[in-house]
Amino acid sequence: METMHRRCAGLDVRQKEIVACRRIVSGKKVRSELERFAATTPGLVALSNWLMEARVTHVAMEATGVYWKPVWHVLCGDFKLILANAAHIRNVPGRKSDANDATWIADLLAHGLVRASFVPPQPIQELRDLTRTRRELTREIVRHTQRIQAVLEEANIKLTSVISDILGMSGRRILKAMISGQSDPRRLAELGSSRLACTPEALAAALEGRVRDHHRFLMSQHLKTIEQIEATMGEFDARLEAALAPFRDAVERLKDMPGVSDNVAATLIAEIGADMSAFPSAGHLVSWAGLCPRLDESAGRKRSRRLRKGAPWLKPVLVQAASAASKAKNSSFKARYHSLKGRIGPKKALIAVAAAQLRTVYHMLKDGTFYKDLGPDYRKPRNPQRTAQNLANRIRALGFQVEFKEAA
Repeated sequence: METMHRRCAGLDVRQKEIVACRRIVSGKKVRSELERFAATTPGLVALSNWLMEARVTHVAMEATGVYWKPVWHVLCGDFKLILANAAHIRNVPGRKSDANDATWIADLLAHGLVRASFVPPQPIQELRDLTRTRRELTREIVRHTQRIQAVLEEANIKLTSVISDILGMSGRRILKAMISGQSDPRRLAELGSSRLACTPEALAAALEGRVRDHHRFLMSQHLKTIEQIEATMGEFDARLEAALAPFRDAVERLKDMPGVSDNVAATLIAEIGADMSAFPSAGHLVSWAGLCPRLDESAGRKRSRRLRKGAPWLKPVLVQAASAASKAKNSSFKARYHSLKGRIGPKKALIAVAAAQLRTVYHMLKDGTFYKDLGPDYRKPRNPQRTAQNLANRIRALGFQVEFKEAA
């Protein structure tokens, strides 16, 4: 097998220790040397010096948790680094050890058999940390809101049946009054806004229950936690605004697309970056995001067409954006969704819309262009007569007669 890299190294990264194997080809001889280094900063500097002594050019490592990140930051200035998916470079069963793993990675790298994972530059990595943490904070607010709802149901308070958002202005006033000791349902109903869909009588009936001190304590703690998280999210929003400043032009252009809000645009930039040179084509980006069917074929038979695993932080956001775009008026994404919905179902149609949106994002970021909608009529059949004839044949197959008449 042809040797692609004559001086390379493979790293088996662990929390406390890194096992390194440098593979040197001299003439027809191959020399592999193993060494162990501590995962501390002095140990990583010693690893870098050890690799530079042998004039190593390429270094590969597994994506092991977050332990690879400090190694990457120390070595990225002196070597060509390759981050590999652990599932793609799995060793032969029965030969599992740290030394064997490092040697195996070095051998795969030497022959060009390691597929590099996408590692964005440092500003995008920092932006990614901010958007992901903010999303986790949003999930925490949802969890505590559900716990408040559970406490209200236990006390037979049917507030969620008459108010859609119990953390809105009216809901918070009512919750705080209940926590402070107010139990009169009419007094509590007076705290509701006049713009609520329910009547004051219905609200008062929903607020009549059996609230104990135990319930008040639980609701106060959950509400206090929610307010603390909301204050933290405000700080994250300010930090995100500063981190997005270099990419503000791209964010504003992406927001012109139906279904793409501020948070969706920020997540797109954080997950795929603003430089599309890492992806050879839009299809590669869609495949990386996990929005295309997997290839699983044996003996000429396709065994599975399920979606392959992809970016877990990007795919849900894209599906949410596709759901919003499928409801936008006079949008090509809405036309695409309804044209596919009857044939492949609503879920797969949403995935197809999300993939189309991601392809559009790819070309907008790569070419620096603005979004221009194709319009709701772009999915119309190119040959209306043939389409009408096919539909007529299907109706005739059901036992009916069909007669064509030109529209006025």
